Amino acid sequence: MHPRFGIRTKLLLSILAILLTSYSTLIYSTMKTLSATIRAEIDRNLETNLKFARSQYLDRALIAKHTLMNPVTAPNVQEDLKHGRYAVFSERVARWHTLLPFMDVVLLLDGHKRVVAGAAMEGGASVPYVVDQAITSRKPVVSTEIVSDSFLCNSGASDFCRGKRGKGEELAVLVALPVVAADGEVVGCVLTAEVLDGNDNLPAQVKGSEVDCFITQRDLRVASSLNEEKAGTLSPQVLDVLERGEQFRGELKVGGRMYETAIDPLMNSRGDFVGSIAVAVSTERFKAMRRENLANIFASASLGILCCFAIAFLASRKLTGHLRQLARGVKRIEEGDLDQRVEEHYGDEVGILASSFNRMAEALKERDRIIRLKTSDLEELNGQLEKKVAERTSALTMEMGRLEAVLTGMAEGVVVTDKVNRVILFNPAAQQLFELVPYRVLGQGIEQVCAMGGLGALAAVIAEVAATVGGERRKEELEVKGKRLHVFISSLADEMGKFAGLVMSIRDVTVEQEVDRMKTDFISTVSHELKTPLTSMKGSLQLLLNRGKWLTETERQLLSVCFRNTQRLIRLISEILDISGIESGGMAFNFRPVSIAEVAVYAIEEIKSLAMGRGISIVNSVGEHLPKVYGDSDRLIQVVTNLLSNAVKFSPEGKVVMVSAQQEGNYVTVSVADRGQAIEWADRDKLFKKFQQIESAERGKSGGTGLGLAICKEIVERHHGRIYYTAPKEQGNVFSFTVPIIGEGHGKGQDSDSGRRAGHSPDPQATA
Repeated sequence: MHPRFGIRTKLLLSILAILLTSYSTLIYSTMKTLSATIRAEIDRNLETNLKFARSQYLDRALIAKHTLMNPVTAPNVQEDLKHGRYAVFSERVARWHTLLPFMDVVLLLDGHKRVVAGAAMEGGASVPYVVDQAITSRKPVVSTEIVSDSFLCNSGASDFCRGKRGKGEELAVLVALPVVAADGEVVGCVLTAEVLDGNDNLPAQVKGSEVDCFITQRDLRVASSLNEEKAGTLSPQVLDVLERGEQFRGELKVGGRMYETAIDPLMNSRGDFVGSIAVAVSTERFKAMRRENLANIFASASLGILCCFAIAFLASRKLTGHLRQLARGVKRIEEGDLDQRVEEHYGDEVGILASSFNRMAEALKERDRIIRLKTSDLEELNGQLEKKVAERTSALTMEMGRLEAVLTGMAEGVVVTDKVNRVILFNPAAQQLFELVPYRVLGQGIEQVCAMGGLGALAAVIAEVAATVGGERRKEELEVKGKRLHVFISSLADEMGKFAGLVMSIRDVTVEQEVDRMKTDFISTVSHELKTPLTSMKGSLQLLLNRGKWLTETERQLLSVCFRNTQRLIRLISEILDISGIESGGMAFNFRPVSIAEVAVYAIEEIKSLAMGRGISIVNSVGEHLPKVYGDSDRLIQVVTNLLSNAVKFSPEGKVVMVSAQQEGNYVTVSVADRGQAIEWADRDKLFKKFQQIESAERGKSGGTGLGLAICKEIVERHHGRIYYTAPKEQGNVFSFTVPIIGEGHGKGQDSDSGRRAGHSPDPQATA
């Protein structure tokens, strides 16, 4: 089958694609750079010329200001104006006008803003606001204003009389200089005006080969270097920007042509918009420049593509001839001719490829010979491997027999399922516990087997374990047919981490629990028998110590030792009786509304002496605002006292123990935190078990029965709460328990046996 496109065609198309992409990118980047350069040049040119126009705009007004500053500050001028000698000013004002021929109006006003020289204001026409501003501020004022033709005509500018030049109102630059007497009184004002309408002085100064300048009165051009007739220039959008006192930069159509413009607003002395000053650059020259550059680029690109394509065509024709020869050689080798060789007289990469081809053919021929020799060796090894497999299979069979013997002899029942929870292993101990024979179990679903064996409560737990993969282990306690069973369930995972089945171990602990009950009854009985004589001994020893003045020091010390040990024995026996009473249900609880704040105060009072003996401070942060709980006050004080006692015992001397409480939902959580060494992970499972003691680095192994936390656990659970341990991030230990808040269902006369446990309190966030 021949390829649709040969190497030569693909090479030519690739080169053409590369050239087109390269030149397209070059043209795009060049035009983008050219446009950016032109844009930057236009902006720079406009800003430079606009800055120049702004500097020249008020140049003649400033000349007039500085020229008239000397006369208005002369004492004789001030005195003549102050005393009303106005006749002498006609010649002076005429001389000032001669010095400032470019100013259309030069007037002298008295302190009441009446014209006294320069022209006669007929009809009492008002003067511009700049005069008021100059007189008020006592400083010269230069401002661009719109003035009426009547004011100009009455001020001596005859061109604006009888419609010779004016159009009703004109844009003019006004200079007002107040005349202030020596005593500070404003006695007059000099007012000059230069009309901008038709005054092309500024546009002529700014105009160049590329830039034009024009001035507008509002939206009407009044002075311009453009050749178009003066007409409306600014669009409403541009006018709206300028009226806000903002600058405008952008394209603007003037007289049928597009210009790049930079326009600044002109404001009068009151801050109102009266006109604008602008510089403009025609965009036609830049467009022509862009078209010319684009044509040159396209011409050079076309010529370059044609030349490169011709060179690529000749090179590909020469290269593909040698490649075709190599292709024929490869096809012959594919057909089995390993003696095929090609010419190697080329001096380029194709020659290297031909040399590699010949070496490959030689290597293939040698490898074919070796493969033939090795095939017989592999056949022999295959026979040996089959023998090894048979031996290993026999060994695995023996191992399976041993495992089956172990499972058969185990006292615990073992059940194993596959990935769909069908039973695949059911040892004899499990048969006895389930009272089922194997043929009714194997291949059945584990839920069905549990239902047949009376263990239907396990179905939900098995479903939860099967839903989580990762070796989760669950323990459940069941009572079935008068037997107490401990069931351990673990999930299995395959190589892919997916669920592969369950392993369930079942242990009958009926006998063990019965023995434990008998032991507890025995300890309770013995404790009852011991408590009465110990109480008598305590009273006798206390009486001897209080009234035995005849005792020697040694005898008193011995009696004190006996008294302390008797107290210790009574305390230990009381703890044993408490735990026995709670477990047997013989301990009465007096439930009523209880304040946790009061419980904390009483507990701290009981443990205060022990804490002071070790230099430990107890900080109580339990607030009075917490709601009351429903419980037995004495038993709750016993719980808090026990937790505080442990915290004081196992904290280093001089540290602080914290007691706190907070509301969490329908429960109040009470916490006791110390700064002692954190309890090891291995010891945390022993915390709330009977007869378990934890050693501390600060105190060693504390004396006692190991029943304190077990009693606390039983009391809290009788209150429908939960007690738990948490290890903070920093050093220390925190023991917490929860007590339900009093609700509507708690009657005043309700005792400890009138309700059932209503579940558990909210789990702590981090329980060890």
